[in-house]
Amino acid sequence: MKRLLIVLALLLLSSATPFTSPSIYPTGTTIYDPAKAWNGYTVFDTPNQQGAVLIDMNGNLLRRWPEVAAAPGPFRLMPGGDLVGGSSQRKPHQEAIALLQINWKGEVVWKFDRTELVEEAGKPSTWMARQHHDWQREGSAVGYYAPDSRPMTTGGRTLILTHKNVMRPEISDKLLEDDRLIEVGWDGTILWDWLASDHVDGFGFSDSARNAIHRFPTYTDARGSGDWLHVNAAAYVGPNKWYDAGDPRFKPDNVLISSRNASFMAIIDRPGGNVVWRMGPDYRETKPLRTLGQILGQHNPHLIPKGLPGAGNLLVFDNGGGSGYGYDNPVAPTGMNSVARIDSRVLEINPVTFEKIWEYSIGGQERFLFASHYVSSAQRLPNGNTLIDEGADGRIFEVTAAKEIVWEYVNPYFAIENGSRTNRVYRAQRVPYDWVPQLQKPAERAVRPPDISTFRVPPGQH
Repeated sequence: MKRLLIVLALLLLSSATPFTSPSIYPTGTTIYDPAKAWNGYTVFDTPNQQGAVLIDMNGNLLRRWPEVAAAPGPFRLMPGGDLVGGSSQRKPHQEAIALLQINWKGEVVWKFDRTELVEEAGKPSTWMARQHHDWQREGSAVGYYAPDSRPMTTGGRTLILTHKNVMRPEISDKLLEDDRLIEVGWDGTILWDWLASDHVDGFGFSDSARNAIHRFPTYTDARGSGDWLHVNAAAYVGPNKWYDAGDPRFKPDNVLISSRNASFMAIIDRPGGNVVWRMGPDYRETKPLRTLGQILGQHNPHLIPKGLPGAGNLLVFDNGGGSGYGYDNPVAPTGMNSVARIDSRVLEINPVTFEKIWEYSIGGQERFLFASHYVSSAQRLPNGNTLIDEGADGRIFEVTAAKEIVWEYVNPYFAIENGSRTNRVYRAQRVPYDWVPQLQKPAERAVRPPDISTFRVPPGQH
């Protein structure tokens, strides 16, 4: 049995094929070339509030944090081994009651839960963070390792993406679960506050899109509100060559956000809060955007930090799936989720000219073989490789600039949700070994899969 499991763990397709169809497939590390990968630790979330896990390149479980919940995401490891992430989820909302920083001993060394005093029928009023989908700590604009930046582990500001319920008749006659950005000091004082619905005119919606949002703002009875934008990313722009060259839109303290439901990305000027740069929602607006093609339901857009290959370019996981408002058609009679695509792309884009610099995708009839219609992320690594989280399938892999897969890992941690099995990963983060001084640097053993054209599961094994 043990030998069979080892063999199964090595089995995989050498192409970039997600494991959506088979009922049996390998998990753990399935490809690994130590000479070509950027070696370090990887931290990611597990589904259904099973917490965060830390693995080495060979997929060995090194640490687990059950104190944090998956739904609000993301979890990030800090220099010195502290983990930051959302605490227990406030269901059915995709938001955390508190944002926590937990040291290696499991002690809470920082906590924020003072966004709003929440009142719910039959429950005592409770202070909550209402944090969802993203946060950033001062010192690291986008939340992952770069040689020229380092997140502060004590002191410093924290940018937090939160919710606020509002009535805005000019947007919809239904209660909105609006997206709110706050920046807080180490002591929890709110230093800056921004609300998406205050700036709806800057998001580029057509009249038909505004009409669709008014009628169907992604309202659900369970929440009693409409998650109309579903902003799923918020990152500082960070130091960059565009601002250095005199473009004020890319001021380092400005904030780049992403609306999954409306398929636009925008830079918010600080402190004023106006939209000063935008991609989408309609990619027919200009010839460069038409050439790039419609981006749909995107996740984790950010400017690649200084010190990394491609610095200053926009890196984004273009999910595909269904998204967008305003294009009534037979499969989207309400005008909601009116544009769809069956495949995903990871794009590196010049944010000034909108020229495509690099892309990871699968072309032709098999383009659906790389697809994650929700969650997912991308991280540029110091050697020029890109770490990609194909989140819906729980598949994390590292590719070179030439698109060779040099490391691949399939999440073995499953949960049952609504009668289905899921091993999704919202985001994944690679950190250098020296960020976790509590651990000895692990051995790095290559993983080479067998020839799948001849491999068979032996019969009678149990």
